Amino acid sequence: MKSARLAVDIGGTFTDLALEQDGRRTTAKVLTTPAAPEQGVMAGVRTITQAAGIAPSDIALIIHGTTLATNAVIERKGARTALITTEGFRDVIAMGNESRYDQYDLNIVLPEPLVPRHLRLPVPERLDNTGKVLRPLDEAALRALIPVLRQENVESIAVGLLHAFVNPVHERRIQAVLQQELPDIPVSLSADVSPEMREWERFSTTVANAYVQPMMARYLRRLEADLHALGATAPLFLMMSGGGLTTIETACRFPIRLVESGPAGGAIFSAHIARECGLDNVLSFDMGGTTAKICLIDDYKPQTARTFEVARVGRFRKGSGLPLRIPVIEMVEIGAGGGSLAHVDLMGRIGVGPESAGADPGPACYGRGGTHPAVTDANLILGRYDAVRFAGGSMQLDIPAAHNALLADVGARLGLTADMAALGVVEMVDENMANAARVHAIESGKTYDGRTMIAFGGGGPVHACRVADKIGIRRILVPSGAGVGSAIGFLRAPVGYEVVRSLYQRFSSFDVDAVNALLTSMRDEALAVVEKGSFGAPVTETRVAYMRYVGQGHEIPVPLPARVLRADDVGAIRAAYDVEYARFFDRPVPGSDVEIMSYAVVVATVADAMPATPATDQAAAADAQATTTRLVRDTTTGEVSAWAIVTRAMAAPGVTIAGPAIIQEDETSTLVSPGWVATINAFGYIDMAKGA
Repeated sequence: MKSARLAVDIGGTFTDLALEQDGRRTTAKVLTTPAAPEQGVMAGVRTITQAAGIAPSDIALIIHGTTLATNAVIERKGARTALITTEGFRDVIAMGNESRYDQYDLNIVLPEPLVPRHLRLPVPERLDNTGKVLRPLDEAALRALIPVLRQENVESIAVGLLHAFVNPVHERRIQAVLQQELPDIPVSLSADVSPEMREWERFSTTVANAYVQPMMARYLRRLEADLHALGATAPLFLMMSGGGLTTIETACRFPIRLVESGPAGGAIFSAHIARECGLDNVLSFDMGGTTAKICLIDDYKPQTARTFEVARVGRFRKGSGLPLRIPVIEMVEIGAGGGSLAHVDLMGRIGVGPESAGADPGPACYGRGGTHPAVTDANLILGRYDAVRFAGGSMQLDIPAAHNALLADVGARLGLTADMAALGVVEMVDENMANAARVHAIESGKTYDGRTMIAFGGGGPVHACRVADKIGIRRILVPSGAGVGSAIGFLRAPVGYEVVRSLYQRFSSFDVDAVNALLTSMRDEALAVVEKGSFGAPVTETRVAYMRYVGQGHEIPVPLPARVLRADDVGAIRAAYDVEYARFFDRPVPGSDVEIMSYAVVVATVADAMPATPATDQAAAADAQATTTRLVRDTTTGEVSAWAIVTRAMAAPGVTIAGPAIIQEDETSTLVSPGWVATINAFGYIDMAKGA
């Protein structure tokens, strides 16, 4: 019987793989192939199955996450897309909500819509806010757009009509006409992609879905065919931004839900580690080759949100990106990874990212044609990486190339040696990540007091101590498999799907029957998606209502019973809202009516019980024996000293490693900075604590 489960995470620089079978885990890391990402995946599958001693046909399940959808939006490399919308509303995606992310910038730059104005095509029709038809759809005007769509070589079409989230009748008819006239062009309806009020967010999300749909569908079908040709005929599931798995059919239809799939896997990985180790409040710190992701996890659950911004033109600035109304795990993501390029700006300051060397050509030290210095080059020059054993010895790093690149792009501009230029680059990227973490905590209304950092990704354990010092965290956990943490997180994710719909209600006139009918239809829709991949596994259902006091602009989520609501539930739900509001804003507002804007229903398989079984019995505390030493420049003091080099596989539970030291493994290295002490805990994880 097949028992192997494989997870694949495509990043900007590396493609990570994790395979679990009969309690054993095998991991692999290969360079991403940006021109044809499936080629890197196939190379990784061959590598990891060979290392595990199995055939591709022995794999029972394949789970995949990718940043391709996000990159297509950021780099504007999606399909040529048209938007069909209600007459008079073609400029909604350009005007947005008329807010400015910087009130005092006279030269403010706003994000450009994905669809240019000449491809935003209006049609006469109109529904009111209850879904009543005020003006029937003008089918003659719609059919008159067909020659325009053909002439403009449109590859994908988004349809967003006013109030279609209440009554999709006109959108459905437009879809039927388009499929009849243009059967080869995919059509995305706002009533399917994002059936919620607020036109800008709904239209923007629908346009983004249409923009990436042809590319993602082609890629996923190519990958599926290549896997089958290799003999891996197992079902292929995709990781969604909200933390659940879905079928390839759903992913091809709604690829916009995959925009944060890789980072979501990392958050699930951290949440699993937190539960395993009994850590109530943690900071998930995932630093890869292209980006760093920071997520707060409380009570073993990552923060979630219903909105997400992609392609921000203002760094750390809310409102400067394209809004997506999809379920996501809430985190901050910045261009700070091993491949992030260093430069000196016009004011003579060292800057790092967001531009990345990626996998091709990669950092200068990769020897693949890159000539500009990246964070990996700086770490190598500082002595933090072993040029011979990098990536388990699969890559030989070129120290002279890194030295020359740092000297040319940074050192020569500032009168610094390559060593000091490297020190400045690493300190700058660490400060960027620490600043992002501070902003994220403030925006979430939380602090880092008493939190443990869970560091993973290829670069997370390398930079963890310095970032922790900057934000006041005194404990760090580096799990086994940290270098491919997001891929391991995929293996912990449930098969799930979330449906969100709007139905305006006030508690003073709450219609229990209408709400029950809506929630039942939402449950049926979510269950239909989940059943395609749950294979009969038991499922759970979660219901949430998003409420606000009448006249306010932002909603608060309030849990609902996952059953048919009764009249006597209404008072209890209202009381629950007051409690939640007081938790956020200290006290409720007496005498104010509350309105419910939308509802969410999540159906997901029950997560496998993962017993917290230690890797081995805790051994008596002992000091680890260094295999060698290496000269390393400390980024805190700038001093060079001999750091102990310890092989992680040789560090048994109970062993202590006092900094300064480097714990090496194939996919990453963990830096134990001076003043920190690492202990290998009962699970085989590196548990670092800051000394007094």
